[in-house]
Amino acid sequence: MVNKEDPGRAPDREARRPDSTIVQASGVRKVYDTGSVHVDALKGIDLSVAAGEMVAIMGPSGCGKTTLLNCLSGLDAIDGGDVQIEGRSLAAMTDRERTDYRARRMGFVFQFYNLLPVLTAFQNVELPLLLTHLSKKERRDHVFASLQIVGLSDRAEHFPRQLSGGQQQRVGIARAIVSDPTILLADEPTGDLDARSAEEILVLLQRLNREFGKTIVMVTHDAKAAEHAHATMHLDKGVFTR
Repeated sequence: MVNKEDPGRAPDREARRPDSTIVQASGVRKVYDTGSVHVDALKGIDLSVAAGEMVAIMGPSGCGKTTLLNCLSGLDAIDGGDVQIEGRSLAAMTDRERTDYRARRMGFVFQFYNLLPVLTAFQNVELPLLLTHLSKKERRDHVFASLQIVGLSDRAEHFPRQLSGGQQQRVGIARAIVSDPTILLADEPTGDLDARSAEEILVLLQRLNREFGKTIVMVTHDAKAAEHAHATMHLDKGVFTR
């Protein structure tokens, strides 16, 4: 994870330079065609996100927000245009290269946490590290550094059912940052939380952005959540409206 001697200190990353573009989408199109149904989910999206920036993409349910995140991560193949991450075209990568890139450089935060109920908080956070070459001690250090950042180092042995919704989302965020990714992609990270817990999660994301230099792309339908970002884009029916 981050600096082990001082986990509160942001890493010295070249990617934090404000003049560097880390996410570049150009004319991105995504079509879902089942034969009887044809849906243009994304209609020529252009998006540029600078390193160290926190961007909110707002829009109603079904407008294409999650589809856009999936395309930016390479989870969904696009049907037109190009997506470049840190100057590399996702389309030019092999499936293995995209998988490896996501594992090393991207972290994902989900609306419903996606924690495994039979695993403790520690074990849920450790999951992304199990496919790495880190030793057991190194994995342990990374996990506790991540849990410390999200304020849950004292809940490491708790199961999800023993945690509040806000705490479960903090565990989800710890899991997202445990491999020290450059980019965080957050899909409605406060959508299943009460107002107080939602605000705490948004403040945590801001801290990850400001202190640790994480570039964050967050999709949300909540205007209050979007207020925490540097910039807000509005998506509707597969296009940015303003």
